[in-house]
Amino acid sequence: MEEKKNTINVVMLPWLAHGHISPFLELAKKLTTRNFHIYLCSTPINLSSIKKNVTKEYCESIELVELHLPSLPNLPPHYHTTNGLPHHLTNTLIEAFQDATPEFSKILQTLNPDLVIYDLNMTWAAEFASSINIPAVQFLTFSIAMIVLFLHMFNKPGIEFPFPEIYMRQHEMLQMQKLAMENSSKVNMKVAFMEAIRQSRDIILVKDFEVKYMDYLSELVSKKIVPIGSLVHDSIDQSDMGIMQWLDKKEKGSSVFVSFGSEWFLSKEEIHEVAQGLELSQVNFIWVIRFPQDEKISIHDVLPQGFLERVGERGMILEKWAPQATILQHTSIGGFVSHCGWGSLTESMKFGVPIIAMPMYHDQPINARIVEHIGMGVEALRDENGKLQSEEIAKVIREVVIEESGEGVRKKTKELSDKMKMKGDEEIDGVVVELVALCNNK
Repeated sequence: MEEKKNTINVVMLPWLAHGHISPFLELAKKLTTRNFHIYLCSTPINLSSIKKNVTKEYCESIELVELHLPSLPNLPPHYHTTNGLPHHLTNTLIEAFQDATPEFSKILQTLNPDLVIYDLNMTWAAEFASSINIPAVQFLTFSIAMIVLFLHMFNKPGIEFPFPEIYMRQHEMLQMQKLAMENSSKVNMKVAFMEAIRQSRDIILVKDFEVKYMDYLSELVSKKIVPIGSLVHDSIDQSDMGIMQWLDKKEKGSSVFVSFGSEWFLSKEEIHEVAQGLELSQVNFIWVIRFPQDEKISIHDVLPQGFLERVGERGMILEKWAPQATILQHTSIGGFVSHCGWGSLTESMKFGVPIIAMPMYHDQPINARIVEHIGMGVEALRDENGKLQSEEIAKVIREVVIEESGEGVRKKTKELSDKMKMKGDEEIDGVVVELVALCNNK
């Protein structure tokens, strides 16, 4: 590939999940307006899904570079992504990604960039970059509240955590321990996480907005924490006019969008609880339901009998995918029933949509605590065993969207949205200063 003159050339390597690739791409777009040329590196299946977002405006400044993972019989190329990946293959994908180190090394040697921006746990990427005198910087695409909680537990045992609003319930801790055991790879994930932070040259980029958590993370890891902004892709997708026509018929703020992300698949029991909650709420809804790739499951197989007939025009069910940003920006949407993935949370904040929080795993319970702490949503509580409760779901949906008791949440979400929009690109300007300084001093 031809070397770009008089620019700073950057190789970006996100984890193989849409929630990571998307903010890396949005950061790339911001940097291209500041004399950066970006090589965004991922697997072919992931790159094919984002090609349409590299529009004519960016196609000369953002190049998509294919990273080919080792060929494994149980991990064909269409599984080289977390989108639709069956849970039992998560560990296999992590190991295949780590085993792609020689391939990534060849890419770096060929491109010889000025800088590498890498994702969580990618010690191998940072180590190789540093070995050939290329500075490498970590970009954390999720809330750092969870990071400071666990770093505090590791580094300061017995000392009270300074942010009491951040905690995990017993059933959440048990689930996290179970997932950690199921997904444990040949590399100790705790060691890899700490080493990847240590390898980041002087700074760590974060997609966060809470200064107190950033300051504490800086204290814990002895590096400067640089906020990058919301990085929300907010273009309107008019490709599915059926969705827009359905939304146009609904009153302002009368409907909820329901989505649990691209990586978590609800069990039939969970789908029933959500369905019954939506039915009881009497609120309009668009609900996107996803299943693992290659599983031949019908919506009618998992929904309660007669559910679609009972809700009628009040509900719309979508399979696999929905234009989330487009839906959230529509005036008829008054709430987001969300798993609280960090990307979804920041989208909801930017578009001024209150959240009905239903966290599933990883950092999502912590994100749900943040949602309530900053006043932009209410969590639908599970029972003591961690099971979803349809009546609780219905109650919280009505509170957030319709009832007078939710007026404070609706008002606060609007204030946060206005504040985020006012910031504009000031944080990106600060990022550029830091990255240019690193490249000049390498």
